[in-house]
Amino acid sequence: MPERPAAAQPAHPLSEGWGRALVFVYGLFAVAATGRSAVQLGLEPGKAPLAYSLSLLAAVLYLVATTCLLLGGRTGWRVAGVAVAIELVGVLSVGTLSYVATDLFPDKTVWSHFGQGYGFLPLVLPFAGLAWLRHTAPRRSKATLP
Repeated sequence: MPERPAAAQPAHPLSEGWGRALVFVYGLFAVAATGRSAVQLGLEPGKAPLAYSLSLLAAVLYLVATTCLLLGGRTGWRVAGVAVAIELVGVLSVGTLSYVATDLFPDKTVWSHFGQGYGFLPLVLPFAGLAWLRHTAPRRSKATLP
């Protein structure tokens, strides 16, 4: 198989080194958030529809991040970056709203109270993900620089 041009290669493969731990944690959260949101939406969809729907969104974002970290490449790196950035906005927004607007979040979800039910890992995870993505940013080819 021919080697990709240097411009398309990440500085470090996304799922190697600390990336393996990140892939594991994202995969674990994808399963946990999917299970939790599916049970909550299936058993009591009217109890906290916004909270449960946002929990399902978290599950999808965790799944996308896991997949992109495993696939790697420039596109995987970019899509993972978008997913992790949305995840960060989500956990900060939902975490804040779950304290301020408690009526919107009558039941706990993966992001409520900044992920308190999961040992605050949902709060730490996007920061770790963004740091890893920054560390593994694709190199620019000297030919593409102005």
